[in-house]
Amino acid sequence: MGLLNNNMRKPRRFNHQYIYVDERKEKLDKMEEQAKRDLGMMPEKEFSPEDIRGKFVEGTTHLKRRKLSGRKPVSAGIIILIIALLLYLWHYLQTGSFSF
Repeated sequence: MGLLNNNMRKPRRFNHQYIYVDERKEKLDKMEEQAKRDLGMMPEKEFSPEDIRGKFVEGTTHLKRRKLSGRKPVSAGIIILIIALLLYLWHYLQTGSFSF
């Protein structure tokens, strides 16, 4: 009966925290660099696609939560397949035969 115990504890989730990275300091450095560029103390930075990558996800809370949790969105093909399977099952239950 010990194996059927429903009070099994879940293991702790993996949470890796970087030791040598200070995100606050990096953010302050970027703000300082941007301010110097705005004042003309530094030359303008060239356009880089890396600068805009991920900005849309950062701006929306639901996408940010999905990215942190690692969930993948359900594709439309899977949804259509499930609906077709349910319609086929419903037809079978109504008529009692597998053919249309």
